[in-house]
Amino acid sequence: MTGRTRSDNSRPEAGRYEIRLQGHLDNRWAAWFDGLSLSHESDGSTVLRGPVVDQAALHGLLQRVRDTGLPLISVTHPDADQEPTNSPTHEQGD
Repeated sequence: MTGRTRSDNSRPEAGRYEIRLQGHLDNRWAAWFDGLSLSHESDGSTVLRGPVVDQAALHGLLQRVRDTGLPLISVTHPDADQEPTNSPTHEQGD
């Protein structure tokens, strides 16, 4: 059996994310984004920040971003900079 495992046993893609949109999203949308904070930046963008439990939840948030009609500028995972730089382990069966 071949597969990828993580030595730290954490959920893949879990942690804090920042999602930047072009334009200012009205504050009434904040509740729709599962507890993420919503801030209007001076460059005219909106940034959603907060914890995301896994990649499935991230995809759900990105679908909601799409539904707002504002263009997506970036998605960053600041916590990834703090994780170990070891690559995932690959196991091979006999």
